[in-house]
Amino acid sequence: MDTPAPSGGGQLPRRKGFGAETVFRTGTLAAGTLVLVIIVAITAFLINEAVPALRADTANFITETEWFPNQTPPVFGIAAIAWGTLVTSVIALVVAVPIALGIALYLSHYAHRRVATTFGFLIDLLAAVPSVVFGLWGFTVFIRPVRTFSIWLNDYFSWLPFFGGDGPFGRSFLLGGLVLAIMVLPIITSLSREVFLQTPVPDQEAALSLGATRWEMIRTSVLPYGRAGVIASIMLGLGRALGETIALALTLGFINEITFNIIENGGNSIAANIANGFGEAGEIGRGALIASGLVLFAITLVVNMAARVIIYRRREFTESAA
Repeated sequence: MDTPAPSGGGQLPRRKGFGAETVFRTGTLAAGTLVLVIIVAITAFLINEAVPALRADTANFITETEWFPNQTPPVFGIAAIAWGTLVTSVIALVVAVPIALGIALYLSHYAHRRVATTFGFLIDLLAAVPSVVFGLWGFTVFIRPVRTFSIWLNDYFSWLPFFGGDGPFGRSFLLGGLVLAIMVLPIITSLSREVFLQTPVPDQEAALSLGATRWEMIRTSVLPYGRAGVIASIMLGLGRALGETIALALTLGFINEITFNIIENGGNSIAANIANGFGEAGEIGRGALIASGLVLFAITLVVNMAARVIIYRRREFTESAA
């Protein structure tokens, strides 16, 4: 007679003290910790190199517009180059965001699958183009239509402070901002498209079943659901625009001044100033450039952290909706 098997589940098998899961957990923890260590190390390096130059500066580093760290006594500040960084980034977002959202909505809700796949691949390919290529293209080719457009703006809208002045026109905030817009366009488009595709199908079908047109469905279902993700994609594009170097180094006119005029030759940015001035800088000059890099590092860090917070909030919203 067979002995009946014991009832009950019994004890679960004990987890191995060392296995693949432990290795993976330890590796991911080490990788995350290494990223934090690198950020702290970079910050410490920038501060250590910048402090001697800041002590030698005879002007206010925050409010001074001149940049002469190699003269005696040194006079330099980030007001003008920080203004140029802000202006070019704002121009880039103003131009790129509406176009990127329009392309993303077309690819996600209007285009045929083959068309959406092809255009999506081309947009991703555009993001892989090196920035120096954009800069050379802007400096040699794109500057001509921008100069013509700037003259037209000056002829008809010179009563606005943005389009005034007597010239010359060309290497300006407008040219740099438009080149940046082309560079951040793939980032915002790709991320926004993925966000729009994640909108729950039942929500879209419910809107259509109530008699809404496709645009009304997008306005009432897709855009509200993807708002946080779109904002995050815009902020990631802003982070790219703030840190761009070579493209702006080739398209701006390198005049350090705070002005609202975006079509006259001039303008400078923190990253472009570092690229153009580091080779000829002395000891104090290098420290000054590193100090400006510290400011740019802090700005981009804050922008990216804000983007991560928005993405995290959107994930919580998605999980609660599910």
